[in-house]
Amino acid sequence: MQWETVIGLEVHVQLATRSKIFSGASTAFGAEPNSQACAVDLGLPGVLPVLNEAAVAMAVQFGLGIHAEIPEVSVFDRKNYFYPDLPKGYQTSQMYHPIVGPGEVEITLEDGATKRIRVHHAHLEEDAGKSLHEDFHGMTGIDLNRAGTPLLEIVSEPDMRSAKEAAAYLKAIHSIVTYLGISDGNMAEGSMRCDVNVSVRPRGQANFGTRAEIKNVNSFRFVERAIAFEVERQIELLEDGGEVVQETRLFDPERDETRSMRTKEQANDYRYFPCPDLLPVVLDRAYVDHLRDTLPELPADKRARFQDELGLSAYDAGVLSASREMAEYFEAVKEACCDAKLAANWVQGELSGALNREGLPIQDSPVSATQLGGLIARVMDDTINGKAAKQVFQALWNGEGGGDANSADEVIEAKGLKQVTDTGAIEAMIDQVIADSPAQVAQYRDAEPEKRGKMIGYFVGQVMKASRGTANPQQVNALLKEKLDALC
Repeated sequence: MQWETVIGLEVHVQLATRSKIFSGASTAFGAEPNSQACAVDLGLPGVLPVLNEAAVAMAVQFGLGIHAEIPEVSVFDRKNYFYPDLPKGYQTSQMYHPIVGPGEVEITLEDGATKRIRVHHAHLEEDAGKSLHEDFHGMTGIDLNRAGTPLLEIVSEPDMRSAKEAAAYLKAIHSIVTYLGISDGNMAEGSMRCDVNVSVRPRGQANFGTRAEIKNVNSFRFVERAIAFEVERQIELLEDGGEVVQETRLFDPERDETRSMRTKEQANDYRYFPCPDLLPVVLDRAYVDHLRDTLPELPADKRARFQDELGLSAYDAGVLSASREMAEYFEAVKEACCDAKLAANWVQGELSGALNREGLPIQDSPVSATQLGGLIARVMDDTINGKAAKQVFQALWNGEGGGDANSADEVIEAKGLKQVTDTGAIEAMIDQVIADSPAQVAQYRDAEPEKRGKMIGYFVGQVMKASRGTANPQQVNALLKEKLDALC
């Protein structure tokens, strides 16, 4: 039987506010346990929540970024359940009237095609605390620093059909929220994580199969691995005559498997009801329009501009617009050298290779965009050749030269890498190489004309060696061919 995978994601994005969604407590990462949980976060008697307007604005910006409906009225609800890291006994969330309505996100598939994934809605809610198991023998510790941290939960429709599509969708969400500046998207710190809903059904069947939810997956790679295991598990279970149980599962990256956590609850299990301490949120059109006017150029628009205005390929445009930091770096390089294609090649090639080797993000690059642009400009005006340019790049990476566009010039001067373009000087080197290579000249003269092109490489290498790599390769090739053919 042929099976079809059906996937939907619930992505939890921590919003980049300085304080929590209903209190003034800090949201800074890395504080001592329980040092950033105030009376409101703990649900102590007599306290009342006050909605953080910055969280509202960020949620609306996201909605506008995915071309979603922005309802005029949204309402906070209480989601009731009992767990040690939820001190109030309920989570303040939005069930029936979320702040962001239906929208869509475009993803790029492996073959370059695009697909639109529908977003059902996005709602605001507070995060719970964190249960700690590693440091306590036979006990669980509770850190409530995260309690009350503002989250935007983005709920997709079940439109994804493979682990690759799910990862591409998650990357697209990550790109949008970081471009908007509403989240740092740091998955290692829990700023972005997702619940993955997976089911399978016979290909061609209209009805969905029973789904399992994999909780709190916190990396793009883990999303793919969790889905791959879960799909295989469900298909094997069904083909053996069993049934998939609707449940919540956890992904264990060390064992590379999902395992059962608890039977999946239904919405009525949480006894949702409107929060009596918070008024409905009413957004007028002027407020929404103001936020729309503040939106930056988003990834899809930037990708299209890179192709249409700068002439980049779809692949190059996709890579360079994937993150805000990468796009800004590339555009700064392009401005400095005035050649988009060369800037794209260097950013994706030499620079990205060095960053990957050192494990550095582009914002921590030792070579600034201005320095790289200045280096590319020296290649363009034939001051240095490609081989020398790589030497200059390495020197800049190691901190040589100044800190501006003239850094490459300083390195070129200090290392004597300036390209020799004087025809007379190059001819003199060529004449010497020919005089010192009688056997190779004889072989060249006796070879068939169509084979001489490959043989010229020896002479080019000798001339470049004599010039210590500074001779202009194009001139060397042209002059060598002219002089050697004259001897035939």
